[in-house]
Formats: sequence, C-alpha cells, structure tokens
Amino acid sequence: MRSYCIIFFIGILFISCNSNEIGKSKDVDPQSVYFDYKVWGEEGRENVTVMLQYRFAGPNGTTLVLDEPAKVELDGKSIRVDSSRLTGAYYEVSVPVKDFVGRHTIVFTDLDQKQYKEEFEFRPISLKNNVPEKMKRGNWTFDLDGLDPLDYVRILLTDTSFSSPDINRVDTIRNGRIQISKEDLKKVVNGPVYLSLSKEEEKPIKNSTREGGHFSLSFGIKRDFNLQD
Repeated sequence: MRSYCIIFFIGILFISCNSNEIGKSKDVDPQSVYFDYKVWGEEGRENVTVMLQYRFAGPNGTTLVLDEPAKVELDGKSIRVDSSRLTGAYYEVSVPVKDFVGRHTIVFTDLDQKQYKEEFEFRPISLKNNVPEKMKRGNWTFDLDGLDPLDYVRILLTDTSFSSPDINRVDTIRNGRIQISKEDLKKVVNGPVYLSLSKEEEKPIKNSTREGGHFSLSFGIKRDFNLQD
C-alpha cells in the first residue's frame, strides 16, 4: 500500500508541474502547439479513457482550447472540449474496453486546416493464472495474454509495511511469461500483498508540429492476496 501512495503523490506532483491555465489556440502560432496524448485502462473497469491536450510551447505549457476551424477527432468523430481546475482544458472520451480493442486514429486539424494524424493500437492485457487468496513464498510464474513475443511489463508488488523495499521494476517479458523469484519475495513481508502488472508505452508523437508531442498508453491488472511462508 505504501508504494501505491507514493505513486499517487508523484502523480499529483507531476500534474502540479504542468500548467492548468487555459488559453485559446487562435492566440498562438500553430507550430508552437505541443501534443499531449494519454490512453489508459484497467482490468475490471468498463471503459478505457482517451485524454488529449494541446499546450502552448512544450509539455508544461498553457492548455489550449481549439478555436475553429481547429479540432480533434478520434476515429472520425469530433471530441468536445472540457476543463477542470486540476488539468486545464482537455479533450476526452471514454469507450468500453471491449469496443476499443484494435487500431485507432487521432486527427488534429490546426487553424490553417493542416492535419496531423496519429495511429495507435490498443490491446488490453489479461492474466491467465488464477491467483488464490493465499500464496506461499517460492518461485512464481504468471502468464499474460495481449503482449508481443518480446515485450515490457511493469511489476509492482507491495505490502503494508513501511520498512520493506517492495518490488517496482520494468521487466523484459518473453512469450507473455513473468517470473518473480523466491529471492525477489524477500523484499516484501508476510500478510496482505498487492500485485500490479501493467503494460506501459511512452513514445513521441510521430506526426506533430515543430513543437513535438508525447503519447502514453497503459493498461493494468491488479490482484491482492495474503503472502505466507
């Protein structure tokens, strides 16, 4: 639980480092618009969320409302702007996970009606193993669906003790198989344990303005159980 709290506060700190001020795209040079795209989902939640933001002059810049004819579309459908005190202006849609599997296209049209197309594929991961309520220390193997033959997964294993270091790392995964060794488990204590496995992609926007952009995509699964000797 401690690591979950740390990650939460890091997330809040990251948000606070970004500007939540709101400007208008008509007031800035179209080539100074930075693209900030996020797609995330989690097993057990019905929807996957797509959140698109446009910022002035970099990843920490003022968020922008797109003035016509500027717009953004996901799979051919325009997205309306929304805003909050925490995030500023953003364009967001939620789609059922089962309906979102596959390839998608984001098209941003700027004030000069120049289009920037970004394509991506969404594949949720799933755990083949049945994780019991109680797990004994040993060498563990978990098998995942939804990964490439060679892929990368973040493994987060935490307990309720503030003194233990926990496990938090990104592993290279071959053929969907994740291994956590008996030696690894020395980092957590007996009792309630929380396991999170997440596929995370971080990459630059392929087709962007001169200012550039960033794309992040993640999908996670979680399990909790009691660890015993």
